[in-house]
Amino acid sequence: MSSASGSNTNRAALTLAALGVVFGDIGTSPLYTIKEVFSVGVHPVPLTETNMFGILSLIVWALIMVVSVKYVAFIMRADNRGEGGIMALLALASRKAKKQRNIMLLGILGACMFYADGIITPAISVLSAVEGLEVSAPILHPLILPITLAVLFVLFWAQNKGTALVGAFFGPIMLVWFSTLAILGIHGIMQYPPILNALNPIYAIHFFQLSPWIAFVALGAVVLAVTGAEALYADMGHFGRFPIRMAWFGFVLPALILNYFGQGALVLKNPAAVKNPFYLLAPEWMLFPLIILATLAAVIASQAVITGAFSVSRQALQLGFLPRMHVSHTSESQQGQIYMPRVNWGLMVAVMVLVIGFGSSGNLAAAYGIAVTGDMVITTLLAGIVFHNLWGWSKLRTGALVALFLTVDIAFFSANVLKIPDGGWVPLIIGVVIFTLMITWKTGRNMLYKHLKNEAMALDPFIEAISAHPPMRVAGTALFMTPNPDGVPHAMLHNLKHNKVLHEKVVILTVKFLDFPRTLPSDRVSVEVLPHEFYRVTVQYGFKDEPDLPRDLALCAEKGLVLEEMDTSYFIGKEILIAHESPEMAYWRKKIFIGLFRSAETITNQFKLPPNRVVELGTQVTF
Repeated sequence: MSSASGSNTNRAALTLAALGVVFGDIGTSPLYTIKEVFSVGVHPVPLTETNMFGILSLIVWALIMVVSVKYVAFIMRADNRGEGGIMALLALASRKAKKQRNIMLLGILGACMFYADGIITPAISVLSAVEGLEVSAPILHPLILPITLAVLFVLFWAQNKGTALVGAFFGPIMLVWFSTLAILGIHGIMQYPPILNALNPIYAIHFFQLSPWIAFVALGAVVLAVTGAEALYADMGHFGRFPIRMAWFGFVLPALILNYFGQGALVLKNPAAVKNPFYLLAPEWMLFPLIILATLAAVIASQAVITGAFSVSRQALQLGFLPRMHVSHTSESQQGQIYMPRVNWGLMVAVMVLVIGFGSSGNLAAAYGIAVTGDMVITTLLAGIVFHNLWGWSKLRTGALVALFLTVDIAFFSANVLKIPDGGWVPLIIGVVIFTLMITWKTGRNMLYKHLKNEAMALDPFIEAISAHPPMRVAGTALFMTPNPDGVPHAMLHNLKHNKVLHEKVVILTVKFLDFPRTLPSDRVSVEVLPHEFYRVTVQYGFKDEPDLPRDLALCAEKGLVLEEMDTSYFIGKEILIAHESPEMAYWRKKIFIGLFRSAETITNQFKLPPNRVVELGTQVTF
C-alpha cells in the first residue's frame, strides 16, 4: 500500500514538473491566437458568428488531431531508449533505412526549423504578455518594447545559473496559469453558453463549405494554437510518457479549450473586445496581476525552448553536425541541465533583433507558423519511416496513418506559405543559414577524415617495422587520439620524427558517438591488445552522454590495461587547414568549414583532459 502511494506521489510530482516545462509554449498560445485570427493578422477573418464557431471548432480539432492523436498517441511511442525529439527520431529513422543521406538531410532540416521556432517563441510570447499593459493603461504603450527587451535580457543572462532553482517554481506557476485560463474561460462562456456548440466538428466542415478560401487562409493563424506540440515529444526523456499524457488530457487540454471558447463568447457579445480578447476576458481589477502571471508564463515558455535548443545543439554536436562548443553543467544531480554560451548569446541577439524589427506580437505572428508546420511535416515523414522499418507495420497501415497526419500538416503548412511576404521569410532564412552551416560542417568533417585516412600509414605494418628497428622506449603511457583506429596518428609520426622516442605503452584511442542516447558503463570501453605494448582503445558515447575520458579510461583496468593518471600523456594532432578549389565542395563552403573548424572548442575541454598532460602537435592540411 505504501509503495503504491509513493509511486502515485512520484507520478503527481512528475506531472506537475512536466506542466512547468513541457506545456509553456502551447499554454501561452491563448495570448495571441484569437486576436491574430480576427484582428491583427495579415489576412483577418471577418467577425461573424458563423466564422467564430468555425474557427473555434478548427482550434479544438487541431488540438485533438495534432497534439492528442499525432504526438501523444503515436509519435511519443517512437522513443530512442526513452529519449524523444527530432534528433532522436532522426537517429531511429536512419537505423535500418537504405537512403540514409536523404533521411539525414530531412532530419537536419527539421532541427533547423526547431531553431527558427526557438528564436520566434521567446519574442512573441514575452511581447504578447507585456502588451497587456496597453489594455490596462494605453499611455504605457511606449514602454512595451523596452520592458520586453529587459525581460528577455534577464532571461538569457540567467541561463548560466541553471534552471534547478527556478524550475522548482515552474510547475506551481503553470498550475496557477492553466487554472486561470480555465476560470477566465468559464467566465466568458457563461456570457454566451451556445458557444459550446462549436465543439462539434460539423462547424469546422461548414466553415470550409461556406467560405473555403477564408477558412484555408485562417489555418495560418489557427496553427498558433498548436505551437509547442513538439515539446511534448522533445521533453519525453525528462519526464516519461505517462506524466505528460496525464497533464495534457487531465488539465492542459480542458483549460485551453475553455479559454478559447471564453474568448470567442466574449467577442461575440462585445465585438470591440477582438483587439485583445485574452486580457479583456479578465475583470479590470485583475489586469495587472494577470499581466505579471502571463509574463511569467511567457518566460517559462521561452525557458523550455532555450533548454530545448541547448539539448538539440549538444545532440547535433555529438552526432557530428556542429563543431565542438563549450558545454557546462548547471546541476550536479541533473545531467540534462546544460548551458552552451555560444548558443545562448546567439539566440538572445536573434530574439532581440526580431522584437525590435517586428515591434508587436501581431507582426511577429506573421513570421510564426511556417517553421512549426515545416517541423510537423518532417516529424510525420520520419515517424512513418520508423513505423514501417522499426515497428514492422505494413505499407498500407503506415501509409494510411501518415497520409492522415500529412493532410493536416500540409494544410497548415500551405496556409502559412501565404505569410512568407509578410514575415514568414524570416524563419526560412534562419533555417537555410543553420542548414547550410550544419551540412557544411558534416560534409567538411567527412572530407577531412577521408583525406587524413588516405594519407595515414596502416597501423599493423608500422608496428611490425617498429619491432624490426625499435626506437628508444621511455617510461610512461602515450595516448594518441585519432578518428581512424587502423592508421598511425599524425601526432605519433611527428613525435617519433622529432623526439626519436616511443613510450613504454602506446594507446591508439578512438572516440565514437552512437545514434542512441546513452551507453552503459559496461559497453563504453573496448580494449584490443596489439604487439609490442600497443593497444587499440575505443570509447563509445551516446548522443546525450557527458564525455569524460579520464573517468572512462579508468574502465580499461577491468579489461587488462591499467593507465596511471599521472604517468599518461595525451597526444593530439592539431590540423591547420588550407582550402583549395576542388569538385567535392564549393570553395566558399570550404572557407566556412575552416572558419567553423578554427572556432571549435578544444579537444582538451570537450573530453575533460587534464591540460598539463596534453601535448598538441600541429600539421598543415590542404584539402
